[in-house]
Amino acid sequence: MLDVGGVAKDRLKSTVERIERLEEEKLALVADIREVYSEAKGAGFDISVMRQLIRLRKMDADDRKQMEDILNTYERALQS
Repeated sequence: MLDVGGVAKDRLKSTVERIERLEEEKLALVADIREVYSEAKGAGFDISVMRQLIRLRKMDADDRKQMEDILNTYERALQS
């Protein structure tokens, strides 16, 4: 049903409200993640290394291998 200017008003409103709720949930999750990192830091873990480890674990195995190969190539190039 078109309400205003060819836009389904109720559908638009419910979609926007749904996105807003998800954004609020995302902020809560970010706060939770920050708290876990803080706990890890308090336990003596290196947070920057943990972040890198998590990023690597998210990667596809082939992409990770390719990145490691390139990194090794760059390191060897800088050593010569």
